[in-house]
Amino acid sequence: MKVLLINGSPNKNGCTYTALHEVEKTLNENGIETELLYLGRKPISGCIACMNCMKTGHCFQKDIVQEIQMRLDEFDGIIIGSPVYYSGPTGQLVSFLNRLFFATETRMAGKLGASVVSCRRGGASATFEQLNQYFTISNMPIVSSQYWNSVHGFNANDVYKDKEGLQTMRVLGLNMAWLLKCIEMGRKNGIDKPIYESRLRTHFIQEK
Repeated sequence: MKVLLINGSPNKNGCTYTALHEVEKTLNENGIETELLYLGRKPISGCIACMNCMKTGHCFQKDIVQEIQMRLDEFDGIIIGSPVYYSGPTGQLVSFLNRLFFATETRMAGKLGASVVSCRRGGASATFEQLNQYFTISNMPIVSSQYWNSVHGFNANDVYKDKEGLQTMRVLGLNMAWLLKCIEMGRKNGIDKPIYESRLRTHFIQEK
């Protein structure tokens, strides 16, 4: 069992990393393999709606998005981390996620998902909600904690002082490890993920 943790902050070892690392340590302590992905500071192109990925299963652009799409079957859970920028995730992370999920929505189904956000003061709830939308549209069960998954501070040293925030991260790690083990036990006993109906897509324009 393996979990991918995505650091969407431009700061490699800042507040978001500190929160994700707290989750990661708990997962490792409970026998779950992890990979912490730092997106870096280089621009990531957004989706251009070319629809090529509907044929190939991955984006045509050969970058970090395509790399993770090709490796997606390695991961049983995904945790997305972001600082708060204007009550939302970083633009770089949004571009990454839009392309990642658009091409692999059906392959995401059944994986566990969770979001982690860091902020100075406000905007955490709005950012947390936006990130969770990627999971709710993809048949991914969301793992919760004892509070909304956020930490506060200007820098990593501040986050280390946020005792409640760090505890929330550890509880998130515990819950994800527990649920991954439950799913694995169910799989070994013949309980597979659901077989879904063919997807219906409608709009709200009425013909006269």
